[in-house]
Amino acid sequence: MKLLVCISKTPDTTSKIAFTEGNTKFDENGVQWIINPYDEWYSLVRAIEMKEQDPTATIHLITVGEADAEPIIRKALALGGDEAIRVNLQSNDSFVVASQIAAIAKEGAYDLILTGKETIDYNSACIGSMLSGLLDLPFVSLANKMQLNGNTASIQREIEGGEETCELTLPAIVSCQKGMAEQRIPNMRGIMAARTKPLKVVEPIAVQATTSIQAYDLPPAKSGVKLVAADNVEELVRLLKEEAKAF
Repeated sequence: MKLLVCISKTPDTTSKIAFTEGNTKFDENGVQWIINPYDEWYSLVRAIEMKEQDPTATIHLITVGEADAEPIIRKALALGGDEAIRVNLQSNDSFVVASQIAAIAKEGAYDLILTGKETIDYNSACIGSMLSGLLDLPFVSLANKMQLNGNTASIQREIEGGEETCELTLPAIVSCQKGMAEQRIPNMRGIMAARTKPLKVVEPIAVQATTSIQAYDLPPAKSGVKLVAADNVEELVRLLKEEAKAF
């Protein structure tokens, strides 16, 4: 079985977020970059678990990014990927990114393509569905459990008020969320092996972007808290009517 795991470089959640050039560009100064947690903890680790069950399986990693993405690719290889592909392009347009991944996937004849449910920076959650359309493959989103039986995948996901179980025939695409697997930490053997694992850099195909970023805005600062005495009901009602509605 050939597995393709999509990974993305995202800012660490503890990084201070700021913008430059009139709030039109993300300020990368001092930002700590990590593998997008949904890609690492759930889709990649689930692929590793499948390889542990079937040692003949191979795990390929793909990311769309420039050379500064290579440290996170090496970490993913240290966790258990066999080889990696980096498409040499920086883009915030989901359709452009999905198109680059689809072009590689068409050549690789993968049985299963895994993505995280979304990235923690832009939260667009649309790469999986776009890949499905570009590759004409079945797609299940927000999966939290998956079992394989030959070329059939049984996938479970949470829905409003319950759970849903889907079955689909491989090849297919699945986006993963919490519950799919448990986070792992690369060991020293994996870190050393990752240094020599193949990392292929390919040039992007020509794709017209469908979106562009006009500006960024930080959320408004939180206002102070007003405390009202427990016996001052009239003041509480006044505040709810006159001030709380503004929020």
